Amino acid sequence: MTNYIISVMAILGLDPGAANPKYDKTINYTVAQVYVQPVDVDAAKDVWLQVGDDPNPTYEEIRYEAIYNCKNNKAASEATIKLVDNLIKIEKKYKVPASLRGMLLAAACVESGFNPKAKGDYRKSKRTGRLKPKAIGLMQQWPWVKKFYKIDRTNPLQAAEAWMKHVVRQLKSVKRECRFRTEKKRWVAAWVKSIRAPKKKGNRCGERPTHYRLLKKWHRVVMQDRREEFGC
Repeated sequence: MTNYIISVMAILGLDPGAANPKYDKTINYTVAQVYVQPVDVDAAKDVWLQVGDDPNPTYEEIRYEAIYNCKNNKAASEATIKLVDNLIKIEKKYKVPASLRGMLLAAACVESGFNPKAKGDYRKSKRTGRLKPKAIGLMQQWPWVKKFYKIDRTNPLQAAEAWMKHVVRQLKSVKRECRFRTEKKRWVAAWVKSIRAPKKKGNRCGERPTHYRLLKKWHRVVMQDRREEFGC
């Protein structure tokens, strides 16, 4: 069960008529709402975010999954927690659809396990004959990303910003190529297009990124936790 605190408020039998004579009938309310502490609020403060009937996980709920349920990062260190919080702030700026909340976190988990110093996709150097990593950093970005977005790939925040920018950059062409009606489908297609090499023929409209599987799993776990809390 998640480590955030969930409370259930039940308000029964309120009678506005008792306070205001213009109400001639009793209004009965039965309210059951979930509350979680917002990511950007000091934990010492008594501030809560109402979840209600939102069919999508909040960033507060996804945060827990990213920190404690990333199989590529088994140690939930202070550095990891701080990085996850910063990644959430970055993702929020790009107005990701609610049904895809946490896409940046899922990608970072799969690519590097939230390790800004990760190296991968080794290729043999033509000059030295030695293996050299092509993919560097949190998002495992190749050299062209460094040149195009003018970033330091080992800087996790710069890497995350460039990753989100590149996804958003694909939305216009995806809208034209795929002609999806829903925002979610357009974003998923842009996600795929942003992380895979261009196709010589056709498009990637029907494909799904590997990161997406993990994101869907996190979403399922969050919603299952909610149902268990309410017993519904």
